[in-house]
Amino acid sequence: MPRRIPCTAPVRLRTPGRFPGFLKTASVCALIAGLLTPLSVGTSRPAAAAELAAAADHCGNQCSDILPPGQNGNATLAQILLNQAFGTQPAHAEDQLGPYANLAKGHTTLTNATINTFFNDASFGVPADQVASTVKPAGRGDVTIVRDKKTGVPHITGTTRYGTEFGAGYAAAEDRLWLMDVFRHVGRGQLTSFAGGAADNQGLEQQFWRNAPYTEADLQAQIDNAVATNGARGQQALADANAYLDGINAYIDASDSGRYFPGEYVLTGHKDSITNAGTIARFKITDLVALGSVIGALFGSGGGGEVDNAISLLAAQEKYGVEQGTKVWESFRERNDPEAVMTLHDGQSFPYAVRPENPQGLALPDAGSVVGEPLVYDRTGSAAASTAATASSTAAATALGSARRGMSNALVVSGDHTASGHPVAVFGPQTGYFAPQLLLLQEIQGPGISARGASFAGLSMYVELGRGQDYAWSATTSGQDIIDAYAVELCQDDYHYLYRGVCTAMEKVEQKNVWKPTTADSTPAGSYTMRVWRTEYGPVTHRATVGGKKVAYTTLRSSFLHEADSIIGFQMLNDPDYVKGPESFQSAVQHINYTFNWFYADSEHTAYYNSGDNPVRAAGVDAEFPAWARPAYEWRSWDPATNTAAYTPPSQHPNSIDQDYYISWNNKQAKDYATASWGDGSVHRGNLLETRVKKLVQAGGVTRAALVKAMADAALADLRAEDVLPDLLKVINSSAVTDTAAAAAVSKLQAWLTAGGKRTETTAGSKTYGHADAIRILDAWWPLLVKAEFEPGLGAGLYAAFTANLPVDEPPSAAHGPTGAHAGSSFQYGWWSYVDKDIRAVLGEPVQGPLAQKYCGGGSLSACRTTLIATLKEAAGRTAAQVYPGDTLCAAGNQWCADSIVQRTLGGIKHGNISWQNRPTYQQVVEFTSHR
Repeated sequence: MPRRIPCTAPVRLRTPGRFPGFLKTASVCALIAGLLTPLSVGTSRPAAAAELAAAADHCGNQCSDILPPGQNGNATLAQILLNQAFGTQPAHAEDQLGPYANLAKGHTTLTNATINTFFNDASFGVPADQVASTVKPAGRGDVTIVRDKKTGVPHITGTTRYGTEFGAGYAAAEDRLWLMDVFRHVGRGQLTSFAGGAADNQGLEQQFWRNAPYTEADLQAQIDNAVATNGARGQQALADANAYLDGINAYIDASDSGRYFPGEYVLTGHKDSITNAGTIARFKITDLVALGSVIGALFGSGGGGEVDNAISLLAAQEKYGVEQGTKVWESFRERNDPEAVMTLHDGQSFPYAVRPENPQGLALPDAGSVVGEPLVYDRTGSAAASTAATASSTAAATALGSARRGMSNALVVSGDHTASGHPVAVFGPQTGYFAPQLLLLQEIQGPGISARGASFAGLSMYVELGRGQDYAWSATTSGQDIIDAYAVELCQDDYHYLYRGVCTAMEKVEQKNVWKPTTADSTPAGSYTMRVWRTEYGPVTHRATVGGKKVAYTTLRSSFLHEADSIIGFQMLNDPDYVKGPESFQSAVQHINYTFNWFYADSEHTAYYNSGDNPVRAAGVDAEFPAWARPAYEWRSWDPATNTAAYTPPSQHPNSIDQDYYISWNNKQAKDYATASWGDGSVHRGNLLETRVKKLVQAGGVTRAALVKAMADAALADLRAEDVLPDLLKVINSSAVTDTAAAAAVSKLQAWLTAGGKRTETTAGSKTYGHADAIRILDAWWPLLVKAEFEPGLGAGLYAAFTANLPVDEPPSAAHGPTGAHAGSSFQYGWWSYVDKDIRAVLGEPVQGPLAQKYCGGGSLSACRTTLIATLKEAAGRTAAQVYPGDTLCAAGNQWCADSIVQRTLGGIKHGNISWQNRPTYQQVVEFTSHR
């Protein structure tokens, strides 16, 4: 008989954040009691008695990894209800969250022997006494999935290529079916019709569909092109994808008939919990491209923002005149700042997207004429409510923000500087925190495949970040500019444009979504239509006038219609017969058109390569601003029918083998290599890694533990405190501070700085920061001092325009910043470099690449000091409740909670928040001891 749960009254279920209305009311006991039996049947897995035969493994038990919250991202309806009612967790749903969180306080005493207290053993295979289950999916004899007891990670071993990939698909569906389904609908702009009309769902589909408004024919064409242009590897990729899909669909069939499918299907109205009526749509190959378009938009599409750049340039020219205004704009843009920390630090130069001496083809808008292109039309029902448009647009601006903007770090040290003589690497992607996680762990062993690591759910036919038999690789988002804006001149009406002299109709692409309330989402019924107008130069994003002529601004991305192409590079990375050293690694990642920094380590070598299809621009075209849509200013050899062009050759991409060390935290790659994002100046979060790793290398004898400690120490650092606060205090202390309130604040800040300037608990689990008052003061002070320092000189209009290009601040608690609240990733985007350069200039210290003028106090040290003291006093007087106003998770004034990391729910299972760390979500620690 099913286990009985005593109940006296219905339980009101809590609503997880980021899934509005999820399970708002339900009689938990009645539902759980009737569902425990199918749960126990559907999830049972027999333990195996034999050890999985491991592939060749040259890591010598020195490879580790971690991916919170846990491997299991599927939950039955019963498990969801138990979690909502009592907080219980399905097996392996959060068993990696604790070790991950504990590193924040545990890293100070870390040794090589204790690394796996905080990480998983990432060796190949599973010891016999650690096997939790062995499954031959769908009864196949050519593949086995073994899961380990500690984490439940699938170890997939196939004797045929088809069986191997079938197993990978089956295991992925076991762990992430609901999430995969969510994101194939996100990629098609159909999430609200699938999961409900909540504002966050609207925002998610709007954000991604705007960037990749593909038709089903577009998705299929990507597959056909990838196969046709890549020979035998293209054919193999297609066969792998089809086998992978067969595995996914086999699990859908099995879980449906066995009634252990994810419970979200019931809660969103797709399945009936009593009769099992309803269907879970089988996956098809175009779903993989839809998923890939989401991942590409999140992590691998650097560039854009040309229209915003034009607006701020015009504001600068209006304020100062054309010549001086341009100088001011360029000084804030910092597109090739000599003080910027760089991944390649041996002086190598890789010119790309540099400022042309004589710009050609500029299509700057007339002042005040720019209007954003609407996306949503024909709202009905709840979508037409007075607040609906604002709510969905706000959600679109911040949807998956932590994943979209804060991406990844890497620390790699050559064997010349390590204790063992072998390279050491600590690296991983900073993909945000979600439940279930966007990534999943797996080991895949089969003909032509041998790897363990992380892959995006639904795209895990290959390991995308991880390790092979004797090498490991990882990536950080690079952000070089592969997106350009064009001004197409309108003709006839607002939906025709001049294309190479011919008045041409824009293509209208629409997606209509209709939703109704469900148990998961009580948003009332509604509908809307998303509409994008596509041109040969890409989708329309804005409208304006240029010299009085009506234009539409479009955005052209080199990876548009080509997200599927990168599959070949990932296939190569998994192939032990292809990757045999740093050169073949670089060759593999050259086939990836996403904008990434790739890092490599084996027992003898390290390497780096910057990937992406970098278009060759016409002479004189400035990548920072919109250009006229005319043949003279198009990408060289551009074919609009296929969106292909001439791309810069691999030798012109930043690349290196065996540099003494590499660091990356989304900072500048190399000298003269202009990145698309603002803020690559003298102070960048990459400095936090550079300072620590350089010190380790100079001392020599670097170990895995030492490199992890450097990463973990940087993960707790407040960049403003470490790199800017000393100079701010130098100005303030240039004469005696007589004001008692200001003196007290200075004393607190100085004491915190002396202690290291970290945002860390007093003791593990205390949920209280050491030097909490100093942290509160700096959090309150920074936006005040930036505005007081720069707005008087820039003027309100130009200051506002520059803050649109680059937010002022991004502390962990900032709900307003690019990453949103509780997202972990912090200090990537802010004005710390501007403040640093300006304050040093006012102090009379040397500044390379200075701002065009001095701003603090108009350049007067005493006036600057007065400004800083006045804003510091104001900040010190603000209460914790004012600085940390509270949200649905945290009470006002709770500083630790405001900073804390939350696994944002994309399904029915919730997890507790953890103390803030600024580190990769999935992370590897590797040191190979031998090589093939």
